[in-house]
Amino acid sequence: MVKKIKALGLCSGGLDSILSALVLRQQKIEIQWVSFETPFFTAEKARKAAAMINVPIITKNITPIYIDLLKNPRCGFGKNMNPCMDCHALMFKLAGKIMEKKGFDFLFSGEVLAQRPMSQTRSSLNYVEKHSGFNGYILRPLSAKKLKETIPEKKSWVDRKQLLDLSGRSRRPQIALAKKYGIFDYPTPAGGCLLTDKGYSKRLKDLIDHQAEFTENELHLLKYGRHLRLTDQAKIIVGRTQIENESIFKYFNQHKDMLMKTKNIPGPTVLIPNNTGKATSLLAAAICAGYSKAKDNQPVKVQIITCDDKEEVVVLPLPAKQAQRYLIKG
Repeated sequence: MVKKIKALGLCSGGLDSILSALVLRQQKIEIQWVSFETPFFTAEKARKAAAMINVPIITKNITPIYIDLLKNPRCGFGKNMNPCMDCHALMFKLAGKIMEKKGFDFLFSGEVLAQRPMSQTRSSLNYVEKHSGFNGYILRPLSAKKLKETIPEKKSWVDRKQLLDLSGRSRRPQIALAKKYGIFDYPTPAGGCLLTDKGYSKRLKDLIDHQAEFTENELHLLKYGRHLRLTDQAKIIVGRTQIENESIFKYFNQHKDMLMKTKNIPGPTVLIPNNTGKATSLLAAAICAGYSKAKDNQPVKVQIITCDDKEEVVVLPLPAKQAQRYLIKG
């Protein structure tokens, strides 16, 4: 009885991921995907791609281990807080453990040689493979003919002749191949990682610089509002829109955070993560009032909510222009 070859692929949900799976499926290889999630990126596109071409998918939240990586990436960061090469190595390492546990024969991805100037050079791909711990077991079907022969090819689990030789940044070959497979609905190749965003990265760096430990909720909160650093121990998050106010409230931890709203006057939701005391709360209340619809120099009532109780304070608004000095700028 001929052994059924099984491959586990890393999936971003983009066209390259889809094509790499279809190229292998054409060789009667049983394929499955894995996609990892953190507050910085989701598996939403991967789930949609899996449903579209009927590929079973495993999704897994890896936030704790990813935070450890962010604190000290071996290769450092890209333009912002993106540790792309070490990120890819980590994902292949985690996928490799799933491969071993579930009996897959090798790993694959949709990476294309030289498509990205930093993370998909030949040396970068080699680095990722070496530091994943699964050297030789990572196949990149779209560029395989331009890369070193892998163990799956050497063992004839995969026919190298049927793999591709794509390279460079042009998307025309992929678009033509997608048409051949009847794939027309696929996402544009835009990045979906918040760690490449300048503003988010500034706020994340501030968080790492000021806290040894932080929660997953705190990482989600970095997506919303203005972030103002009041002291080394305290910062506040000020909503800019109703949607942001609702998002900030969603991640409010009533057991450890402090929440503020102006009374009787439209204004922002203000969150103080890890409630840092009375002095900070009065300054935060003044800033809350300053970003509200209150008139300058008009006393404003601000409601403060903690796990213990609710109270009201009356403050003079700190004008938004003056609050700017506390802003963590992106």
